[in-house]
Amino acid sequence: MISVKNLSKFYDHFKAVDNLSFDIKPGDIVGFLGPNGAGKSTTMKMLTGFMQPSEGEIYIKEQSLASEAKAIQRDIGYLPEGAPAYGDMTVWQFLHFIADVRRLKGEHRKARLFDVIKRVELADVLNRPIDNLSKGFKRRVGLAQAILHDPDILILDEPTDGLDPNQKHHVRQLIEDLSRDKIVIISTHILEEVSAVCNRVMILANGQLRFDDTPEALRHRSRYCNAVSLKLSYAADISGLAELEGVEEMEIDRKSGLVTLFPEPGKHIFHVINEYVTQRRLPVDTLTLETGRLDEVFRYITTAEVTHG
Repeated sequence: MISVKNLSKFYDHFKAVDNLSFDIKPGDIVGFLGPNGAGKSTTMKMLTGFMQPSEGEIYIKEQSLASEAKAIQRDIGYLPEGAPAYGDMTVWQFLHFIADVRRLKGEHRKARLFDVIKRVELADVLNRPIDNLSKGFKRRVGLAQAILHDPDILILDEPTDGLDPNQKHHVRQLIEDLSRDKIVIISTHILEEVSAVCNRVMILANGQLRFDDTPEALRHRSRYCNAVSLKLSYAADISGLAELEGVEEMEIDRKSGLVTLFPEPGKHIFHVINEYVTQRRLPVDTLTLETGRLDEVFRYITTAEVTHG
């Protein structure tokens, strides 16, 4: 369990993190979302003990991070932004160096090294200097060092940065597998990451916590949740769609030709629209039930704070 109480961080007169309070339990995969400068990385550095808070307290496994930092850090795996490593070392040398730092010995050390190399798929680059690796492979080496000692808490800053789509899928699957009995916190600005991996979303803006709930709850904040979108193969009279029962508003995107029908609160309109389209044989190419648009909700949550204080 991680318990954060009234956490703040000041740089002179600038408040990077502003009075954060939250609890995280094992099995949670928490997505820290926010625009650049929101305070995500600063919060993660404080959670790992690499940075001292200006105010507030952090308890991990009921121990105070302020007084028990060294003991707590043994249970934390951290992938920082940029994942610094010794570039002239080979991957194999670097992982052995981390094993030394984590005081892994004997058969346990060997088992952990080979497990991590297999899981993160580093076998093909073990003898290459880290400086010669692609950005994606460097990220994977960073992830490997974070999980080498099998920590109870994983704190990952942009874990899929620089990875191609296949590598992203693999790392997301790995994070899901690791999270079964661990706490995983992922800082990201990639909205699809949250949908793909996380069971909880925390959105920061200007250092303040603006949202803390499930990805599904975040989608339900979108005005597009349960809206219906359709596209015509050629022009036709669709004015009657706006008059259907349960339809509150109709929008037409003149550029794309996409027609979106928004439901009245609590109403489901897909079946009504589908029936209308079928009966009148309208030339509809696609008819889609929208699940909600995370980018729209994200913009609203992170900019409403500026407008309303």
